[in-house]
Amino acid sequence: MIRVRITRARGSTPREEGAEMMVGAEAVTGTIGGGQLEYLAIDRARQMLARGEDRAVMDVPLGPEIGQCCGGRVELTLDREPASPAPPKPSVLIFGAGHVGRALARAMLPLPVKLRLIDQRPAELALAEVPGELTPLPEAEVRRAPARSAYVILTHDHALDFLIAAEALARGDAAYVGMIGSATKRATFSRFAKARGIDPAPLTCPIGGLVRDKRPEVISAFTAAEIMATLLARHPAHATA
Repeated sequence: MIRVRITRARGSTPREEGAEMMVGAEAVTGTIGGGQLEYLAIDRARQMLARGEDRAVMDVPLGPEIGQCCGGRVELTLDREPASPAPPKPSVLIFGAGHVGRALARAMLPLPVKLRLIDQRPAELALAEVPGELTPLPEAEVRRAPARSAYVILTHDHALDFLIAAEALARGDAAYVGMIGSATKRATFSRFAKARGIDPAPLTCPIGGLVRDKRPEVISAFTAAEIMATLLARHPAHATA
């Protein structure tokens, strides 16, 4: 395998310094931005494999001469060194396998996160297209989650939603805590949390921004983007992995 890394980026480029991909004789994993830049790099890497070369450097202008319009310039380093160890993926815990929970799990499945879909109801989990976790005490999963996890709360029970949200906020280390609902539900939860000495301010409710569409797939698309924006801001290493 040949590792291709962007070791210098100037001007407008499709990926940043540190982005990398691995090129084998038949397969490629990762990306340095696609387009003609990536085709040139893959071709050069496979030449190295065929010729037994260990290292090469490419200085590529991203302009009309290679059919790209970014306008910047990148230096690529190609070598046989193993890829840098990837940081662990941030955990996203989705509580509730109803229509929105299942749609959100589908939307987030291809994203660089460790996804968990949690519910108390076997019948709902059976409808999910991703592996689910059956538990009688969802709030216990909050206590066991890694630091800087994201928690998305979409259960069938307002009281359970409040309990899970309170547990997540009480940890003090959550990257994101979101709960489906309205401004009225948020106000009710705020009173619930303050009565227990918990600051409700970090809670996102409603989730998905200001979208008014109530279709599960639309809500989940906006919510997935909201979660990823928060995670990338808090886990900057994942933006270059």
